[in-house]
Amino acid sequence: MFFSLSLFKLLLIILPLLSLIASSASTPTATTSYPDFQYLKVNESIAATKTKPAKLSLSQFHDDDEVRFGKRNDSSRKWKLEVLHRDKLISAATINSHHHRQRFDARMQRDIKRVAYLTRRLSGGNTKAAVKYGVEDFATDVVSGMDQGSGEYFVRIGVGSPPRSQFMVIDSGSDIVWVQCQPCNQCYKQSDPVFDPADSASFTVVSCSSSVCDRLENAGCHAGRCRYEVSYGDGSYTKGLLALETLTVGQTTIRNLAIGCGHRNQGMFVGAAGLLGLGGGSLSFVGQLGGQTGGAFSYCLVSRGTGASGALEFGRAALPVGAAWVTLIRNPRATSFYYVGLSGLGVGGMQVPISEDIFRLNQLGNGGVVMDTGTAVTRLPTVAYEALRDSFIAQTGNLPRASGVSIFDTCYDLFGFLSVRVPTVSFYFSGGPILTLPANNFLIPVDDAGTFCFAFAPSASGLSIIGNIQQEGIQISFDEANGFVGFGPNVC
Repeated sequence: MFFSLSLFKLLLIILPLLSLIASSASTPTATTSYPDFQYLKVNESIAATKTKPAKLSLSQFHDDDEVRFGKRNDSSRKWKLEVLHRDKLISAATINSHHHRQRFDARMQRDIKRVAYLTRRLSGGNTKAAVKYGVEDFATDVVSGMDQGSGEYFVRIGVGSPPRSQFMVIDSGSDIVWVQCQPCNQCYKQSDPVFDPADSASFTVVSCSSSVCDRLENAGCHAGRCRYEVSYGDGSYTKGLLALETLTVGQTTIRNLAIGCGHRNQGMFVGAAGLLGLGGGSLSFVGQLGGQTGGAFSYCLVSRGTGASGALEFGRAALPVGAAWVTLIRNPRATSFYYVGLSGLGVGGMQVPISEDIFRLNQLGNGGVVMDTGTAVTRLPTVAYEALRDSFIAQTGNLPRASGVSIFDTCYDLFGFLSVRVPTVSFYFSGGPILTLPANNFLIPVDDAGTFCFAFAPSASGLSIIGNIQQEGIQISFDEANGFVGFGPNVC
């Protein structure tokens, strides 16, 4: 009796602690103290795959333009934009004909192309050579991709004077800001009317002799006007004239911003009008703003399949207090990309035995770890991936395994489970910070039948990419002026 009563009292103490660990595991931690295991809510994740994303109503954005384009007095929204996952831009007809597994397969195909593109661009650090394409290259290499789509997250900004509302893909690995323009010699279908420069009082074409034109990696000249060409490696491209134009972001008007006015575009952009480059180069949106925002921005990417929206905010006021800050590493041969120092990986509160050299950026510009919003699944050099995977498998106990799916070789059949206990997965950053991921960021549903896969993949190259699945739900901030990237403390 004494033993039973003591055991009962012990359970009363332990169970609340387990509950606390489970709840705290839903938010990212960036300290050396974190739970070794957490709980994945299987039934909630499966339910999310069966919920069709709501059809996006363009009218709701047009009706709210006075809020977004500076007619409402709310200083907190001055530099802030809503971030939408691409599933919210898919038409109702497309959603009805594509269940979760089909959307997943399409996403993985886009991801494979994105990674191949980044690997080519960063191989040997010769990015300029990688983006020089001739007309004949476009004619032979470009494929129609409207069924696959490109870009994972979108924002809505105003272009021109008066501002015309446009959806834009956000891409931390690109510099050029561009929109499709009339006359459209070749354009893909977008949600909003194609931007017409003739309707804007602030549109000015850049001349070939301009210093702005000189900053383009692949500039051309026609009749004294500066031309640009950009290919994204997945079959998408844009080409047209470089211009100075006014953009409206939140309640802020930005004049004389260099943007591409694309008259020939092929795309997997799912209705977006163009792309907002957030890379580290001088022609990116962040680079051109310079002192106006202090080289700082912050974003939160919401999880797939949810009805919520994330946020993209510019300016030093967007940098949170209490974030875990990691030093940004510059690759002079690839200035568009944000590199971070990664010293190791952890599973279940223990560091996996992997040499830090595997993640190092060498003097030739090879290797290293890039943070990218356009890549979904985190890629690791094969040796590092296999060590991480094997450690995870060893600590998952008797969870029923399933066959591999697409790029994933480690999957589980969790149909019928309400929740499962899984080991934590962590990034060990150089200098000490540790980022422990929520369970939904490394064990994801790939269908609506309970198949979950370990959301990492091997890379044959030495390049590591931290993808947006691992970034979801975590506030991520870039302080370019001081050379840091921050994680947390807030969640989306």
